[in-house]
Amino acid sequence: MGNGKLPVYFLLSMLLIGTGGTTKYEPNWKSIDSRPLPEWYDQAKFGIFIHWGVFSVPSFGSEWFWWYWQKQKVKPYVDFMKKNYPPNFKYQDFAPQFTAEFFDAKEWTDIFASSGAKYIVLTTKHHEVDVGPKRDLVEEVASALRANSDLRLGLYHSLFEWFNPLFELDAANDFTTNYFPTAKTLPELHELVVKYKPEVLWSDGDGDAPDEYWNSTGFLAWLYNDSPVRDTVVTNDRWGFGSICKHGGYYTCADRYQPEHLLDRKWENCMTIDTKSWGYRRNAPLSDFLSVQQLVATLVETVSCGGNLLMNIGPTHDGRISPIFEERLRQMGQWLKVNGASIYNTTAWRVQQDAVTPKIWYTFKPQENSIFALLLEWPNNGSVILSEPVTQGHTQVMLVGHGLLEWEPVKPSGLRVLLPQLAIGQMPCQWAWALMLTGAT
Repeated sequence: MGNGKLPVYFLLSMLLIGTGGTTKYEPNWKSIDSRPLPEWYDQAKFGIFIHWGVFSVPSFGSEWFWWYWQKQKVKPYVDFMKKNYPPNFKYQDFAPQFTAEFFDAKEWTDIFASSGAKYIVLTTKHHEVDVGPKRDLVEEVASALRANSDLRLGLYHSLFEWFNPLFELDAANDFTTNYFPTAKTLPELHELVVKYKPEVLWSDGDGDAPDEYWNSTGFLAWLYNDSPVRDTVVTNDRWGFGSICKHGGYYTCADRYQPEHLLDRKWENCMTIDTKSWGYRRNAPLSDFLSVQQLVATLVETVSCGGNLLMNIGPTHDGRISPIFEERLRQMGQWLKVNGASIYNTTAWRVQQDAVTPKIWYTFKPQENSIFALLLEWPNNGSVILSEPVTQGHTQVMLVGHGLLEWEPVKPSGLRVLLPQLAIGQMPCQWAWALMLTGAT
């Protein structure tokens, strides 16, 4: 990507405070962190992560294949290479096999749209090399997404590269030099923003280098002040050693992060359907994939605690979304088609979990003054106790996708909702169920 030279106008933009918009953000964390999060992101709740790259060719072990094989020399990776490839085979030799001959951006977009997701985050580089099948895959994805008004484009970008000589030189100099970010990282970030106009910029991989080394606040000041996406772009918190869960547009804090309580800043749970890898694995057993019940429960818990869910899939080297990933995505969409009102455009309520009945999580829609109680399990006794809502004489309870239900007050507080006796085919959905309460607090 790019020619490796830093544009003069980009260097200037790193030094100057921007001229666009009304609020000018300065290149320091106090100013950068003061930027309000664009409203669309909090309303969206659900996105799809796509880990796709050269690591999809060996499709063995992990998307960190190169690191585990060459740097750490982990035995299963070394043995895999000895058994299947000649002694002089290099990681770069996988690159010509990243062919993408079956890749169809419209087909991908149709699957993503069916999932109910509202934004897509595509990996553009993952700590390694920038090569591909001689096609602008990012542009193909971007164009297909823009043809679907419900989906927004996000791009993942790793700040560092494991074996880049310039990064290794800077690391040897204790990051007192910045040859690598000047020649590679910052021009790449600038090109991604200007060319593709992503509305999520998902930074990762600081290589244990501080944000000053990456000039992160300088770049973000340009992004928020002068870039073509300055009004709508959102960024995460991975902009240098020590910045995670501390700075940035929203927090990720860790992979598969699930705090089970509210944070004082918007956050995202990035997790993967294949529990052992973010990239595609040819030899992955079914037991390593989360069930749709587990995925729906993760979405419900995440949204209840004020977060967004970014759910990862790993396409194949030839550009296919494997059937198990497609099935999980479509199943999520089936659930959201019924229960989306309890997820999209909601906020966290005054409590997240029910104190009496386990596996019930709450969300709130202030514009309609509606409380949603999401049941991860269907009770066997024909009723469920919601201990948290305060009922009034005109309180109504509806099983979303079905209709109004009867209820009765319980002491010391809350209500018992009488559930209908429904056969499996009569249930509004198969995995988790939303009760909508109006006229309650």
